[in-house]
Amino acid sequence: GARFTLEQNRPNPFNPTTTIAFELPTRGEAELAVYNAAGRRVVTLESGVLDAGRHTATWNGKNADGETVASGIYFFRLTRDGESTNRKAVLLK
Repeated sequence: GARFTLEQNRPNPFNPTTTIAFELPTRGEAELAVYNAAGRRVVTLESGVLDAGRHTATWNGKNADGETVASGIYFFRLTRDGESTNRKAVLLK
């Protein structure tokens, strides 16, 4: 059955886009967001009620304003029911 998991993004390092897959054990509120190394939110990729099972999201290396972000380390954070899990991603230009 599905578990609460966040897979490593592919490709990693990436430029300009990367895809990340995640799994939810039950339908419910969930959020997938990208944070920079300082812990600031860059952009929200998924937010709201999501079905159980496997999902994929793509990040195009842009922030919430549509601006391309700098090279460096970023974190994908999947949050659901107060639990969260992270994966590190590297954007290389």
